[in-house]
Amino acid sequence: MELAELVGLRPVPAGGVLVTLTRRCPLRCSHCSTGSGPQVREEPEADALERFVSSFTTADRPDVLMLTGGEPLLRPDLVASLTRSARAAGTRTALLSGMFFARSHGLSAPMRRVVRTLDHFSASLDLPHEREVPRAAVFRAVREIRELGVAVSFHLTGTGQDDPYLADVTADIDRTFEGTVPSLVNEVRPFGRAASWARPARTVPDGGGALPCAMAAWPVVAFDGTVLACCNQDTVDRRPVPPHLLLGHIARDDWSAVRARALGSPLLRLVRTVGPAHLRQRWSPGTPAGSYCGDCRRLGELPEVVAAADTLASGAAGALLDLTAARRQHDQGPVTLVRRHGCAAYADLVAAPGGGDRSPHPALDGSRPPHPAAEGTGT
Repeated sequence: MELAELVGLRPVPAGGVLVTLTRRCPLRCSHCSTGSGPQVREEPEADALERFVSSFTTADRPDVLMLTGGEPLLRPDLVASLTRSARAAGTRTALLSGMFFARSHGLSAPMRRVVRTLDHFSASLDLPHEREVPRAAVFRAVREIRELGVAVSFHLTGTGQDDPYLADVTADIDRTFEGTVPSLVNEVRPFGRAASWARPARTVPDGGGALPCAMAAWPVVAFDGTVLACCNQDTVDRRPVPPHLLLGHIARDDWSAVRARALGSPLLRLVRTVGPAHLRQRWSPGTPAGSYCGDCRRLGELPEVVAAADTLASGAAGALLDLTAARRQHDQGPVTLVRRHGCAAYADLVAAPGGGDRSPHPALDGSRPPHPAAEGTGT
């Protein structure tokens, strides 16, 4: 599974699920959005995660299980168990690692066994990471993983399109791998340890125009097992969770229940279709504008917005609206998506020559039957 296909699935409602396996990490990078580190011990219970993933079925499953952290490879047995269970249902697994293990010379036999279970491996690389794990070591490990037959990519982070580090590292990746390994490039966000020094995220168009939020498409399992409709780190860590963004908890809910809530919520359908800023300005114009994500977290507190969503996006009509917006974003391709949500100047790097799959997703072309919640009235 190449990076372009993985990113291209991001706008598909319930097309994937993001699972944070642990907040622990052997590294302590200065920009870490999750505040991960060696002494942190917050993580979902293994038994609950295994029950949740085992609830995937061939008829009702996400296409992608994305494992993140912290450092997910600190729980290698759990990674292997979840991957095997997901694959039995037809779900592919991708993993994002901080590459702590690359400091050793060569992949250990246990690490090789775990990595071989994956369909995609992404290495996190940026200036703070390089202070702890040398770039050459990361390149060597990525090359070894690729030789195992696993698709690989880099997840790069910098301060913006003018960051000289990004210019240097992307050129180095191109030279070293001869243009065959793709990269997803993002900007440092002011979350976690970066909250005190990172500049605000790029501004987005105001609420006068529709700006769909693809980041509300995939459910996210947080460090405490809570399942949310958003991957914004400030939202993932926020307690209590805004009710309209709460999809459940892995200790009591299976995939079918989470997916039903994600697909059936009229408010989430409109967030994915036109975006929170447009909703706030169109139906609650007296509410002061906030950030794009801040507007989203407040939507459930705006009765006029909730009422509009119930009127416009309930039932089969709302499901069709959601599906149409997802299909449009999917058809525009992964490069366009990264231009909107990542570092636009480097968006083309998400698709290495010959990589990726632009064929329609089954839920978008009608070849997979819709989930019953797609025609429901909400949660």
